[in-house]
Amino acid sequence: MRGNTRRRVGVLVGLSAATMLALTSCAGSPAAAPEAEQLELSDEPVTLSFTWWGNDTRHAATEEIIAAFEDEHPNITIEPQYTDWAGYWDKLNTSVAAGEIPDIIQMDEKQLSTYAANGVLADLGAYSSILSTEDFPAATLGTGALDGTQYGIPVGVNSYTIIANQTILDQYGIDLPDDESWTWDDFVDVSEEVASASGGATIGTQSWGFEDGGLNNWLRQNGSALYTTDGGIAATEEDLAGWWEFLLEATEGGATPDPAATVERESGGLAESFTATNASAFGPWWSNQVQALRDASGQDLVALRVPGTTDDSAYYKPSMFWSSSAKTEHPAEVATFLDYLANSEDAADLLLAERGVPANEKIREYITPKLDEVNQTVVEFLDSLSVGDAPPATPPGGGVIETIIDQHTTAVLFGEMTPDEAAASFLEELQTALDDAAV
Repeated sequence: MRGNTRRRVGVLVGLSAATMLALTSCAGSPAAAPEAEQLELSDEPVTLSFTWWGNDTRHAATEEIIAAFEDEHPNITIEPQYTDWAGYWDKLNTSVAAGEIPDIIQMDEKQLSTYAANGVLADLGAYSSILSTEDFPAATLGTGALDGTQYGIPVGVNSYTIIANQTILDQYGIDLPDDESWTWDDFVDVSEEVASASGGATIGTQSWGFEDGGLNNWLRQNGSALYTTDGGIAATEEDLAGWWEFLLEATEGGATPDPAATVERESGGLAESFTATNASAFGPWWSNQVQALRDASGQDLVALRVPGTTDDSAYYKPSMFWSSSAKTEHPAEVATFLDYLANSEDAADLLLAERGVPANEKIREYITPKLDEVNQTVVEFLDSLSVGDAPPATPPGGGVIETIIDQHTTAVLFGEMTPDEAAASFLEELQTALDDAAV
């Protein structure tokens, strides 16, 4: 399993207590949020800094959007600050601690509450005279709100999925599973069938258990969740032990690769994964990664529902958010650029589905006919899902979750911890991270 970009090399870094204190002291108190009617564009030259993470494709598309915006607004200059996922959070934390917060910030769900709680992010509701959100479904827009305050505008939506390699299944005469009825046992069985039919030349499924998307789905299928609505931990030792026990059984049965191969691949990027290199028939991914996987694979990949999906266990996850610095000196210009990113057809023509299927329903409808076949199938897949409410937001300090999951899954696979021991240790470490953030 991988998150939205490189996973282990660029694991989302949680903020330590010391860094949190630095953020609090250096970010200062947020400027008084302007009333919507107070926003007034300047006639003078204005420069805004804009930071995001991504690959070269995203960088190029975003710079084209910036150029198009600047053509429409000649007195506004957008200063790009971009990097890959691995270095993004360290760079942003350094900027915040130095009191040099970028005006526009590409934000991740796991970090939204941490930065909001420390006064880094602006209340975007104050931008409503310029920044329109009327074409965003309320539930989707709500993923960027905390305690009724809008800190992020969702850019795209995606859902957790099992990617199946149809080419490999056809090669071994194995039918594509019925994803509306299959169970986790069915998933393991068909993965073992692939491994057996190929004589071990092809992995059944890329392993899971390395990030929170799969864990959230497992918990929701079992009537639980990772967090409570008030920022506590909802998952129990029993929930977590069951997750790791099932993974261990699948590994021992040959459905997934051996631990050493799993960990080696998990430390690489998407292009090195079992799925991208056509080394496995199945793999757990986010739906917005289908295009990149298809480009790397060159084979026929199909998005399937997660095994055991119930009417409300699937959910839409925001691929990322657009946020603003609470200390920006140019809120009107920031709101204008955010509105362009969120609502402009010109921007949509350049971005298409690179940051996920647009969360803006009007823009989503506009670009769908322009998408290639792969991305159109992703839109169809998302439209076919019956989804429940999004999980409770990641609380401050929860950005460290993937590091903790990664460490404990690795320990279980190598026999260094039993599933029960890993479950107890996981909860202790996660609670410590949340407590440290609350200091």
